Amino acid sequence: MKMIDTVPAAGAEKARRGFAHVDTWIFDLDNTLYPHEAQLWPQVDERITLFVCDFFGMDGLSARALQKYYYNRYGTTLRGLMEEQGIDPRDFLAFAHSIDYSLLAPDPALATAIGALPGRKLILTNGSRGHAEAVAERLGIGAPFEDIFDIADAGFVPKPEPATYASFLDRHGIEASRAAMFEDLPKNLAEPHRLGMTTVLVLPKTPDPFRELHEQEEVVASHIEYTTRDLSGFLVRDTGIGRADAGP
Repeated sequence: MKMIDTVPAAGAEKARRGFAHVDTWIFDLDNTLYPHEAQLWPQVDERITLFVCDFFGMDGLSARALQKYYYNRYGTTLRGLMEEQGIDPRDFLAFAHSIDYSLLAPDPALATAIGALPGRKLILTNGSRGHAEAVAERLGIGAPFEDIFDIADAGFVPKPEPATYASFLDRHGIEASRAAMFEDLPKNLAEPHRLGMTTVLVLPKTPDPFRELHEQEEVVASHIEYTTRDLSGFLVRDTGIGRADAGP
């Protein structure tokens, strides 16, 4: 797998919008704001499988297969269970996010980098507010963020559905053309780019054994303007914020 540090996304050099005009900074949560070494997402993933096991009374392999079917068809396992089984999403989220956060260490560099950004900072996640708050608290990055827009705020319609972004922008009065979006999944950047946001794909610094290889590789796509494996470094060095020569 090709490893990179911080570069403009391939093929996007001429189309990059830059950051000098940005007054709203939007961050995904899972696998974007914290490193995979914290092993949070594998725990959530395992809890989702267990929920499916218990709900249907099936073995682990069958539950795993059904879980992935729902994810691929509906965008999240939760959405699939809601559509096909009518489950209570709050019960599901409480179960899925009942995890151990102790391996997640404070990240002072990231806290400083986010805090130094001019304008508003928000989290937009397909997870729950409680999960996002727990992550932000452990990382020590909660203070700069104005709010968290979670899956319940989105009516349990996950990214990358256009309605989710529209609801988020409307609730917070955000002008998309003056916003930047940071995400670990390329598909979740397509709609932000179409709306006019500057887009940044955040990849793991080192290979993540708990994710598919295709989710960790550089993606060549017009809707991905920048790619980085070092979020805090990117915010400090590559946005151009505070530099005299910064431009759109």
